Amino acid sequence: MIADIVSSPIVALQLVLLGVFLYFTLPRKAKNSDAPPMVKSTVKIPLLGQIIEFGMSPVKMVERCYKAYGPVFTVPMGKERMTFLIGPDAQEAFCKANDETLSQDEVYEFMKPVFGPGVVYDATKKRRQVQFSSMANGLRTSRLKGYVEKIEKETREFLADWGEEGEIDLFHALSELTILTASRCLHGNDVREKLFREVSELYHDLDHGLTPLTVFFPNAPTEAHKKRNIARKEMVELFSKVIKKRRECPDESLSDGTDILSIFMDMKYKDGTPATDEHVTGLLIALLFAGQHTSCITSTWTSLFICFNKQIKNRIIAEQKEVFDDDLSGKCDFDKLNNMQLLHDSMKEALRLRPPLILLIRKALKDLAVKAGGKKYTVPKGDMVLISPTVGMRLPDVFENPDEFDPDRFGPGREEHKKSPYAYLGFGGGMHSCMGQNFAFVQVKTILSVLFREYDIEMVADVLPEIDYKQMVVGPKGDCRVRYKRRIQ
Repeated sequence: MIADIVSSPIVALQLVLLGVFLYFTLPRKAKNSDAPPMVKSTVKIPLLGQIIEFGMSPVKMVERCYKAYGPVFTVPMGKERMTFLIGPDAQEAFCKANDETLSQDEVYEFMKPVFGPGVVYDATKKRRQVQFSSMANGLRTSRLKGYVEKIEKETREFLADWGEEGEIDLFHALSELTILTASRCLHGNDVREKLFREVSELYHDLDHGLTPLTVFFPNAPTEAHKKRNIARKEMVELFSKVIKKRRECPDESLSDGTDILSIFMDMKYKDGTPATDEHVTGLLIALLFAGQHTSCITSTWTSLFICFNKQIKNRIIAEQKEVFDDDLSGKCDFDKLNNMQLLHDSMKEALRLRPPLILLIRKALKDLAVKAGGKKYTVPKGDMVLISPTVGMRLPDVFENPDEFDPDRFGPGREEHKKSPYAYLGFGGGMHSCMGQNFAFVQVKTILSVLFREYDIEMVADVLPEIDYKQMVVGPKGDCRVRYKRRIQ
């Protein structure tokens, strides 16, 4: 799911420009008779109608087409065909397909300048398997247990500057805290303690080097791309120094050996070749991109939904008191996190209602068979195949009262997400699940556990923020301020 962080809507202007570029290119037609139905746009402009409608509001277009054409339909975009699979049955085909059938490489080539040569989508299949295996190794349960203490430490130090009471933009605050905790776990104590500012500034330039234009022209001579390229080069130089010092003077390093940088440093490919410093750095960048925006957005929405519902908030606090035996200042650990079921379900529900990724995209390298709505379809080889967590997780025949924040829908006796396989797409699904989802739960739940134990929080606004569908990763748009007051222990 690393690349899926960029699979959100493209602003209308760039899509219109793309449409003009492809104006004289006729849509590719499927040869098979059981191909999904072809969508006709409500914008009556030849060749450009679908592009304009999609650019104006991807979610509304997908919702409209689902109602008009059913769970499987194709939207022509110039020479490209975008086939959507909506609903549990259709989404099953997407989630079960392997990389040889539905590939990410062709979709996310524009990320190569960010991650660097030889990393993830620029790596050979065998090398990428080793890279992903090393990532998974750094996110296994035994390591997650050690990350809880680090995340809690960062959170408490961060909250120490808040004082007894006040007002703060929660989205901005949690964005800063998310990268602090990620740096501690991914990069290690030495980087977090001595080089965090430099890493943070370089990541900022890398992040801002990813624009809607990047999707179509990843190497366009823009100022943002220039800064991106410089930042990646300087990031490699910075981590090369860290790696060299760790290897030459291990006793002087602050690293405890549990960070993911340590794993990447020891990584060797199947032919015995060690990973280069550039590969190590690229993998760290990839992990940051995979988690930074999604985690801070999820923690923000989860907090706001809880604050907006006083009954849920009271139950969250009661759960925290139960888990910590009424000592809200107690230390958290992995077992305590696993006992925070309501907080866990609240996070899942926030992801259902406000997924950071409104579209997950793959390219069909083979024909894909899909059964949905009582029909059989064959998605032709060459199609872009998409699922929409935003639309798929709000279907009323799957989730009861789908627009309501109701974390109890995941609890015993209901478990709506289990009634239909592949109904819940908070972290993708099946073969295309996010390998970092367990880390995300640990990171977000630890942060919010400390936050709600330390402070009583309420929203300043009397309505929830809107959803900012114009961003590359979809977050809140509007007033995210909260008032906070320290709890009396």
